[in-house]
Amino acid sequence: MPSGLIFDLDGTLVDSLRGIAAALNRTLHEHGREIHDHAAVRRFIGNGARDLLRRAAGGEITEGEIDALEATFKVHYAAAWREGTDIYAGIPQMLEKLGAAGHRLAVLSNKPHPFTVEMVAVLFPGTKFDLVLGQRPEVPRKPDPAGALEIAAAFGFEPAACAMIGDSTMDLDTGKRAGMRTVAVTWGYHDREALVAAGADAMAEDVGELGGLLLESV
Repeated sequence: MPSGLIFDLDGTLVDSLRGIAAALNRTLHEHGREIHDHAAVRRFIGNGARDLLRRAAGGEITEGEIDALEATFKVHYAAAWREGTDIYAGIPQMLEKLGAAGHRLAVLSNKPHPFTVEMVAVLFPGTKFDLVLGQRPEVPRKPDPAGALEIAAAFGFEPAACAMIGDSTMDLDTGKRAGMRTVAVTWGYHDREALVAAGADAMAEDVGELGGLLLESV
């Protein structure tokens, strides 16, 4: 039977590090805070914009200060993501094959919803995603399973007929908590050893291997 495939975005379908780092460092500089190299920014990514900013700012910081940083970051990221986001090689072709094989496709990201929707529309114009969801104020973010379960319901599938695919232990935790299969990819932003320890149902070292794993589940 066709299955529902829910993909994380950053570090899974796209390498967005350069754009995130550019917007983050412009934001930190404007607010008189220390900027970071790409290696540090890579470690900050994964739990949405506010946690990214909280980690990057360091030390004690109030919610009001985070609000101010977030407002500035959104302005800079609106431009920077287009300059600094690359699709991982082979991803569009893999998605095309999965769609042709009957899989239902979705994106679930902790990136703010408007950016998630815009990025997917611009970078994947030829891919039919049934649903694209970013972080929305009314829905708990990953690893809460609410978004993944919302997608399964939209597919018309039981959670067990779906898989969560991502580059972080948070994605794996999301899938497990939703009662879905989990697939880890190792080319993203998170530590491979941690992914192994988290016990994904399957692990892909490259895009070709991922496509093979997902096609086999039809």
